[in-house]
Amino acid sequence: MEDHQHHDEYEQDHEHNHGDTLCTACSIDGSCACGHGDHSCANCGHDHSHSHEETSWTNTIIIGLIIATGIVLDYLGIGGQASTIILITVMIVSGYRMAINGVKSLLKGNIGIDFLVTIAAVGATLIGQYQEAALVVFLKDISLKLEVIASERARHAIEALMELRPEIATIKTEEGEKTVPVNQVLPGEVFIVRPGDRIPLDGAVVDGDTSVDQSAMTGESIPVHKTVHDEVYAGTINLDGYLAVKTTRASAESMLSNILRMVQEAENRRSPTETLVNRFARYYTPAIIVLAVLFAAVPPLLWGAALIPSIYNSLVLLVIGCPCALTIATPVAMVSAITSASRNGVLIKGSTFIEEINQAKVYAFDKTGTLTAGKPVVTDIVAFDVSREEVLAIAQALEENSKHPIAEAIKTEAIQWKLPDYTADEFLSSTGRGVEVTIKNTKYRIGNQRLLQENGIKYPHADIETLEKQGKTVVVVSREDSVMGLIALMDQSRKTAKQAIRELREQGMKVEMLTGDNETTAAAIAEQVGFNGYHANLLPDEKLGAIEELKQYGKVVMIGDGVNDAPALAAADVGIAMGGLGSDIALETADIVLLEDDLTRLSYIQRLSKTTLSRIMENITVSVVMKLAIVVLAALGTISLWVSVILGDVGLALLVILNSIRITNVKPGKLSKE
Repeated sequence: MEDHQHHDEYEQDHEHNHGDTLCTACSIDGSCACGHGDHSCANCGHDHSHSHEETSWTNTIIIGLIIATGIVLDYLGIGGQASTIILITVMIVSGYRMAINGVKSLLKGNIGIDFLVTIAAVGATLIGQYQEAALVVFLKDISLKLEVIASERARHAIEALMELRPEIATIKTEEGEKTVPVNQVLPGEVFIVRPGDRIPLDGAVVDGDTSVDQSAMTGESIPVHKTVHDEVYAGTINLDGYLAVKTTRASAESMLSNILRMVQEAENRRSPTETLVNRFARYYTPAIIVLAVLFAAVPPLLWGAALIPSIYNSLVLLVIGCPCALTIATPVAMVSAITSASRNGVLIKGSTFIEEINQAKVYAFDKTGTLTAGKPVVTDIVAFDVSREEVLAIAQALEENSKHPIAEAIKTEAIQWKLPDYTADEFLSSTGRGVEVTIKNTKYRIGNQRLLQENGIKYPHADIETLEKQGKTVVVVSREDSVMGLIALMDQSRKTAKQAIRELREQGMKVEMLTGDNETTAAAIAEQVGFNGYHANLLPDEKLGAIEELKQYGKVVMIGDGVNDAPALAAADVGIAMGGLGSDIALETADIVLLEDDLTRLSYIQRLSKTTLSRIMENITVSVVMKLAIVVLAALGTISLWVSVILGDVGLALLVILNSIRITNVKPGKLSKE
């Protein structure tokens, strides 16, 4: 019998190392990984107030037009000193805050990009390259604005989720309806929702009938029917009916608030790739500075090269001394993936798990509540020397105190029969095996074959095997030392199970089923759904051992309901819980949560992680190659200051952002356009 357990709870702390909650754009010590002094990091919300915090493009456009005017006048030979004055003035006006921040950063012992660009601009001015000086400051300003835009993608995504939360609710009082702020509504109070309104709080419907659009939270576009006793959630939309809802959670504890909090935490956690890149970035800027000094000094000293061109080449290196594109390559892509997933009904609790999923080789599924709905129904009652009514009546008495799905199915079936009443005198549970009860000094048992074997009771192999080959779960009812009867139950597989397993196998995954069912039943279900293999006869605590065994094939992803499989979820490299919408346990237990019970989201997660890591590697590779190319061109003296800023900074930052945004093209159910 599938994990038949009574009065047994798992309270397992999830022990994955989620890492420290750090800013994704900042280095370990809190300073900008690209060497900026103080700066505004949108990912963590720290207010570092940088010279590029103002992202308004109006001033930038005006400055660009003025610089263009100066360059054109100079090119036509009609500007004379006027064009030089224009260029120097614009450089000072647009770059003075950058210079001030650069000096402040230097005084704190941090050679930031503001200081490097200031030195490059001043150096270019001193050697008479006024156009270059003005363009460097102007283009760097654009680059920094792009970096802020990239880092603020996280903030905008969070704001979009926050906009789902209504500010007010209409509650019912003795005096009538009253409009109040949602944070003043207490659990137990009844609020009303009219057609077209967004539901303000989590609650249970007490009156009304409607369809609710939950797509903003689950990614599922099909409306969900809601009536009395059904749960509704803050942020979803009441489409066509009147609802009266009894509040079940305060606003700050709503499902939407929990999801919002977890998305924020997820975006601030670093992946191993990001940590590695940031370590590299800490050494990049000093290395560029040393190289720039060598470019300026070595050619004139060793080979008698002209001093001014050598200094110019060193200035080219200084303006690419910021590894900005490199440091945003990973976090921008990860933020795009996490926020895109949240819009499609998948809550990923950190970028680490995106990397882990990408490396996964095995998917292990718990059966009950995951592959199946966890709501079995009685299909057969077989009696031996007694009536079927008596078998069911005894089974009902045995299961009276149990909340297990099989027990609930038996009690539901019993309601439809006219049965004699039996009252248990003594109750004993055997975790994962069944129940033993004394009724009128007679010992009765209900459970799986293991329970009977342990008590030396012979059971009808042929009858049981016939039922199990049909994929049914069989429980045996015994009186003293003989079997009274059999009760067969069937739990329907989820509609998406077969497709989900097929898609994962097409992506090269080894897919296994974990179940408490016996070998015959497990084999039948595994064949029906399409698994590579299965692990049968597992007690709840034995599933953990099965996960460890599967790790011989590589990283393991475990999918469960987050309730009685918490230890296995924690033991897996990545734990994915089903049905997170409405389940606090699932939200807290797993690394990734499917807000709806759609198993096809698993192949979406796999494709999303693969695409994300591909985009990150593209971002990093292009950034490194471009920087190296500029170093070579600078050594050859064939690249100008402003071109190096465009190629090695502005262009790279823009390319990284646009490439990362492409991650949002990965959608559930789509196998292309990635």
